[in-house]
Amino acid sequence: MRANARALIAISAGLGIATPAIAAPFFFSTGFNPDGKIATLSRPPSTGVLQTETADDFMLAQPTSIDHASFIGLLPTGVPLSSVSRVEIEFYHVFPTDSVEPPSGNVPTRMNSPADVEIGFATRDSLDGSLSAIPAILNPSFSVLNSVVNNLSVGAGGEGAVTGQEVQFNVAFTTPVVLPADHYFFRPEVELTNGNFLLLSAPKPIVPPGTPINPDLQAWIRNDNLAPDWLRIGTDIVGGNPAPTFNMEFSLSGETVPEPMTVGLVSIGLLGLGFRRQLGRDR
Repeated sequence: MRANARALIAISAGLGIATPAIAAPFFFSTGFNPDGKIATLSRPPSTGVLQTETADDFMLAQPTSIDHASFIGLLPTGVPLSSVSRVEIEFYHVFPTDSVEPPSGNVPTRMNSPADVEIGFATRDSLDGSLSAIPAILNPSFSVLNSVVNNLSVGAGGEGAVTGQEVQFNVAFTTPVVLPADHYFFRPEVELTNGNFLLLSAPKPIVPPGTPINPDLQAWIRNDNLAPDWLRIGTDIVGGNPAPTFNMEFSLSGETVPEPMTVGLVSIGLLGLGFRRQLGRDR
């Protein structure tokens, strides 16, 4: 092998190694600062009880492994933390992914709503041990101006003020949820042996110490009677002119997923072609 061919090999060795990107911490939050505007039901189904889901959005700029979450809501006054019997978390794409398109037409719009169905592999549930959740009381008496619990219908206006215990749930996923870069909805549910858990609203737009996103979609809600459709908590149910829009209190953390850089791979291909041509001349 002559010198110029050996030079090509040396250059290939220097440029052709695919270098992995470095994982970076990921954190998203709507602010850890409930604004007292609304509290909405979010509970799993049980005997004689409809499932009701409240969901709010977040964004991932690159593939991300999510291993922790937190959310803040209300437990009824006087109900102990030991009444928490189940915590489940699901993730949804933004409609129309994972959805029937065109939609049913039974709600004012599905634009920017959660999808019809959850991302199946991303569900985590305390019942099967795929998550652990620790609740903590932040305030024994926290009041909100309005609530949505049972009347999920357009123009209902909400079901009035409510006071309860402000509780934060800190959740660890046994197996992290790995999602590609995209726009998603986060949906937590809590089952109590006595009463209902209501998720609390957060400032909209998101303010520090929250993580602003653009677009910042409003929160949506549905129950088993409404599914697969969703209603906007502010625009559809509360209504008004102008209608309010809401975020909900939650956070997510983990780390970005390293991806190999492609520059080195391209270098391998280009230099490999030159090397083959050079070998032909060297023979």
